[in-house]
Amino acid sequence: MKPTQMRALTIGSHSFAWGSRTYVMGILNATPDSFSGDGVGLDRDAALRLAEQQVADGADIVDVGGESTRPGAVPVDDEEELRRVVPVVELLARRLPVPISVDTSKASVAKAAIDAGALLINDVWGFRHDAKLAGVVARAPVAAILVENSRGRPYVELRADVPARLEESVALATLAGVRPDRIILDPGLGFGKTAGENLEIVRRLKTLRALGFPLLVGPSRKSTIGYVLQLPVDERVEGTAAIVAIAIANGADIVRVHDVRTMVRIARMADAIVRPSAMPD
Repeated sequence: MKPTQMRALTIGSHSFAWGSRTYVMGILNATPDSFSGDGVGLDRDAALRLAEQQVADGADIVDVGGESTRPGAVPVDDEEELRRVVPVVELLARRLPVPISVDTSKASVAKAAIDAGALLINDVWGFRHDAKLAGVVARAPVAAILVENSRGRPYVELRADVPARLEESVALATLAGVRPDRIILDPGLGFGKTAGENLEIVRRLKTLRALGFPLLVGPSRKSTIGYVLQLPVDERVEGTAAIVAIAIANGADIVRVHDVRTMVRIARMADAIVRPSAMPD
């Protein structure tokens, strides 16, 4: 499948026409230990307020996570992740006009989240953590976001290894029965990569277009920005904006961010430059 021939993604009543514009995914951490300090924990009202604000600010998707994926985070078991995620998904799926994504690597959590109304499963291990997860996604009318995670797997050659590992995840997905037009790839900025490797991936994002799938990039507030600018996590908006704009110029279809209003504006301006059809009438 060539990048110019990517089929639109239709999930539920929502459609994503790849190449027409950049879509923005808002991050909602239903955790007490988010690296960015914005986790809502078990406060469903706070989760709803944050999600509603993200949608008002232009988010096309809200991504709910119940387990921190920052380096050194304490893992949580299935029961605790379910307790954090499912009530929030049920609430948001009823109240929001945009699809809900769930950031999980556990088959049990994914199944319960789908039953609660989630339409995307965002797996930071690219279906390599839980062998049952691909089958859960394949049996449901949902999309899969497959992240290239190099934790524990250092690169031999970055330029070759990143696309090869994404292809491994695609193979796991399609073997389980996930439709290719429901697969989104994420090169995994920050997941086991050095600052230099993260920046190299952004520079070379166009090469990943050859895989033939929509691309999601998630640079928001990450440590690479802190390393380059020598800034704490709450002062990384401008650095995030720079990566978002360059990622869009290099082919990103979705950006996953905390600061939705600002990044929507960045995306619209970048789209107007690189996608003339996205210019307002």
